[in-house]
Amino acid sequence: MIVSDSDILGARILIVDDQDSNIALLEQLLSETGYTNVTSTMKPQEVCALHRKNRYDLILLDLQMPGMDGFQVMEGLKTNDADAYLPVLVITAQPGHKLRALRAGARDFVSKPFDLVEVKTRIRNMLEVRLLYRQLENYSKVLEQTVQERTAELRESEARFRSLTELASDWYWEQDENGRFTKVSGPALEMLGVQVDPLSGDTQSASAEGWNEAERETLQATIAARQPFLDFIFSRVNADGSKQRFQVSGEPMFSQSCRFIGYRGIGVELTAAKAGDAASA
Repeated sequence: MIVSDSDILGARILIVDDQDSNIALLEQLLSETGYTNVTSTMKPQEVCALHRKNRYDLILLDLQMPGMDGFQVMEGLKTNDADAYLPVLVITAQPGHKLRALRAGARDFVSKPFDLVEVKTRIRNMLEVRLLYRQLENYSKVLEQTVQERTAELRESEARFRSLTELASDWYWEQDENGRFTKVSGPALEMLGVQVDPLSGDTQSASAEGWNEAERETLQATIAARQPFLDFIFSRVNADGSKQRFQVSGEPMFSQSCRFIGYRGIGVELTAAKAGDAASA
């Protein structure tokens, strides 16, 4: 990120001082240097409201003012939650006030009587930091918005994917790294004989009886190896002697840090016609 001269010279500057002569001197100095957006006030009570309205890039603040001094002004500015960076450059003739002002939130200071070269240098340096801070703040907001938009797009894409898988299969499923079902769409739980605890959401096999153990072991070995599988067929014999055949496809899922987090896939129950087609293929 780079701050250009035009950005610095166009920065919004507010001068706060109770003496006309000081305001006139600073306005002339800034104007001759090329700054184009400079305003001033002799009423410190107005500073907080003015800053909320205009969000100044720099406030040149005199500390010694009647009615409300610069320290009280800074305390008021801190209540502006929209601005975490207090853009205050204090003006003081009291050496003992410098450290106190910095502790109160001021970013820098200039001393009276003015050294004009020092004043110009400190103003420019502070504006450069302030504008870089603002660029970073804006960049963070854009980045956050972009992340939200991408997240919404991914969710929409996932919804379309699930819709398509539901049309092309009897069920869509996801399992965590421990083999527990975390998402199921379709009658998979009933067809596979899986019971769901309505309170905890845990899933478990109702019974291992009737399943073809060789097929189950092959599938389990594939999953243990974190391998994808396509159109894997397994079967079982029910208690009434009827037979069921299922065809499933799945792939492992990994986090951004490459940690295995489970499987997802689709499946269908093969009808007699489908089974005949599969056998003849």
